[in-house]
Amino acid sequence: MLTHTQAIVISALKYGEADLIVKAYTLSDGLKTYMLKNVLKSKKGKFRASMFQSLTRLEIIANHRGADRMEYLKDAKVANNYMSIYTHPVKMTMAIFLAEMLKNTIREEEGNPALFNYLEYSFEFLDTTERIANFHLVFLLNLTKYLGFQPEQEKNDFPVFNLLEGVFQEIPINDYCIEGKNVDVLKKLLGIDFDALEHIKMNKATRNEFLNMLLLYYELHIEGFHKPKSLSVLKEIFG
Repeated sequence: MLTHTQAIVISALKYGEADLIVKAYTLSDGLKTYMLKNVLKSKKGKFRASMFQSLTRLEIIANHRGADRMEYLKDAKVANNYMSIYTHPVKMTMAIFLAEMLKNTIREEEGNPALFNYLEYSFEFLDTTERIANFHLVFLLNLTKYLGFQPEQEKNDFPVFNLLEGVFQEIPINDYCIEGKNVDVLKKLLGIDFDALEHIKMNKATRNEFLNMLLLYYELHIEGFHKPKSLSVLKEIFG
């Protein structure tokens, strides 16, 4: 079926000498994988490798044949040229990290307009803001809503958060119950939008501890999840 839709690039992997295998999250059909033939060598083709950098938003025309198929693009153009993500080294590092997180968490090959719109809005905000130190924390926390394991905010006056159940409690009941500073940060970030980032102050140690907790939360709720390879670089930069 020939489909005209928007897509956000998640990853691009070199295949052979000149081909690319591109994973993208599409508005119409969720996660799709495309084979781009000879794109790394041809100077006359309609596709350029630079179009498939992490988080690039595209307008594409593709023949979508169904789930679990390698698809082929008929046409593509950049829908929104980011102003700073690919030129700002810290933003670029964050973009690589977030793209890895999306690659490790999104599996559904079906349309989810709410998730697509969230990703589109988030990356446009990242492109235009200068307050980025805690952006990834808010992004990942809010992403859980669309992945189906958002922390419940009921009883958020309780001092314990159960990572396994995603709820606040009065006392710990298993090895995945956390207390203290990470719970305080969780309560502060739950439900906020990126506009509130300017009011969030966090030192390196607190930020890294909370990120480690978030990644454990993802690991507990997504089968086969593994930490991004770019995690160590991200932590180093925000130190």
